[in-house]
Order: sequence, then structure tokens, then C-alpha cells
Amino acid sequence: MSYIGNQPTTVAFLTDQFSGNGSTTAFTLSAAPANTNSILVAISGVLQDPSTYSISGTTLTFSPAPPTGTGNISVRFLGIPASGVTTTAYRTVTEFTATAGQTTFTPPSYTVGYIDVYRNGAKLGAADFTATNGTTVVLASGASSGDLIQTVSFYVSSVLNAIPATNGAVTSAYLLDGSVTQAKLGTGVAGNGPAFSASRTTNQSFSGSTWTKIQFNTENWDTANCYDPSTNYRFTPNVAGYYLITLACDMVFTGTASVAGIGINKNGSYYSYSPVFYGTMNSGLGFNGSWVVNFNGSTDYVEAMIYSNGASPSVNGTSGNLFTGTLMRSA
Repeated sequence: MSYIGNQPTTVAFLTDQFSGNGSTTAFTLSAAPANTNSILVAISGVLQDPSTYSISGTTLTFSPAPPTGTGNISVRFLGIPASGVTTTAYRTVTEFTATAGQTTFTPPSYTVGYIDVYRNGAKLGAADFTATNGTTVVLASGASSGDLIQTVSFYVSSVLNAIPATNGAVTSAYLLDGSVTQAKLGTGVAGNGPAFSASRTTNQSFSGSTWTKIQFNTENWDTANCYDPSTNYRFTPNVAGYYLITLACDMVFTGTASVAGIGINKNGSYYSYSPVFYGTMNSGLGFNGSWVVNFNGSTDYVEAMIYSNGASPSVNGTSGNLFTGTLMRSA
């Protein structure tokens, strides 16, 4: 037979078998089931109600002791819970005492195809009952008064919805959009950290011969709302890491100047002023610079700075000027 993908594999249910002697009540299982509903116990071929035995670890205890017989006790495991994992009942057992001629019984809801029906301990065949709607079981022939009708329905969704423990089984299709936060990424992964771009479209005058903050008052984008374009004109990223900060600015002044430059302050103090031009300049000059800055993700911030000793200096708002920052790698 051909298959799409890997060929299916099957594994038999784990089964233990014991011999009763009419007096022994406790038997040691090969594995510890979750509870009494996680195993099927039969004595001499007759399915036992879970109320007739108990489970403690790997010890199966009957009340009363099973009769004498060679291999007459069969224990079939419906599932073995993993250590430390909350378990779910794998089957639901419901008993009814029938009235004369009764055919319809209503167990808890079940998955069609995953229910067994017993009459006085004997399992009924597929032709002996109808169970097609998930809510009722209908016998083909009416029961006698006092008959014990037992239904055993099996929990299957945990198996059907399981993700196989194989390489490549988990894909992005299983992840909710936006569910993986920066904190869940590995060290050194930038992910979707903060980034901003700001500019200025009008001239900004400043005093000569002193370093002055540039008021970039127009946001081009700000992915995490970390840049303030109206009050402090500073970038305060909310994710710790290493950021690339860039600054481009065109300045104008009256006459000549001998010193001019741009730079950044971190937390209100000098960080780096580069480049700074020394020499004779007439009317103006364009500057750009870039820096890698480490931020703590809470209080650290940077501001763009400018300097000129020319007369009446100003940032030229009609020319290209830009202040940007983006996370390169997390802390």
C-alpha cells in the first residue's frame, strides 16, 4: 500500500496478565496507570466494573479476591501518563439497570465509533446496538427487567490533536500571531524590537558656541512609541539591548565658522560627538554620524546634539535631516 508521507506505525496496547488463586487481592502492574478508568480489567473474559478494584501506583487491588485460574486476569492499559503531566480520563463507564423491554439508554456524550456496550457483563456485537448520534445507545432487542447495561466510551481527542515529537513537527501555523514576545526570544535575537525615525521640516535656531539639542519634531515611524517628538525629543527604548543610532543634519550660519559638528548625549550627558569639523566654513555644512549604544530598556535615553561657533546658527529644516534608532540585538 502506498502512503503520502511516512508509513503509519501501530503499537499494541500494553497488557498485563495474572493468575488468580481465590485469596490474593493485590497484583503488581508493569506500569502505573492514571486511575481506574485508564485500564480495562477482565476476569475469565468478563469485563470488571472499576468499583471492584483500586489503583495505587503500580498496585492493582481487587475486592473480593479473583477466583482461581491460569492467566484468568487480564489488564489492558488504555494509556500511560507521562511523569508530571496532568492526566485525563481515557474512558467513561456508565451503568443502567434496565426495565422490561427497554431499548434506549442515554450515556454521557460520546464520539461515534468509540463506545462499547455490555449486557450483564457480555460485550455486544456491532449488530446488537446502534450508537450513531453521540448521545443515545439503542439495543436491537429489548432488555429484560433488571439487566445490567454498561456503556464504555473512550476519550480520543487528546490523541487526534497531539503534535508528534518529531523534528519539524511544530511550525508557525501553531503559533498565534504576536504571541512570541521579545522576552521569549534567545539572547542576541533582535526580533521586532523598537525602531524609530524622526525629522525636522522647519529651521531651528540655536545659540552659537554651545552644544544644543536638535528638536526633531516629526515622527516618520515609531514602532513601540519610544520616541518623544513634542517635549523632550529623545529616544527611550523599552527593550534592553544594543541599538544603532544614526544622525544626519544640515546646518547654516552667517559668515564663517571654525568649529561645527553633531553628536548624541546619553541620559543628558556626553556620549559621542562625531564628526566635528575644524577649519574655515562659509555659510553652512552637512554632517552625518552613527553609533552603537547599549540601553537598559527602561530609563536610558539618547538625544541628538549640534554645535557651531558661526553667527546665528540654525538647523536647516528645508534640507535632509534625520534621527533614527533600531534594535540590533537584545541584551
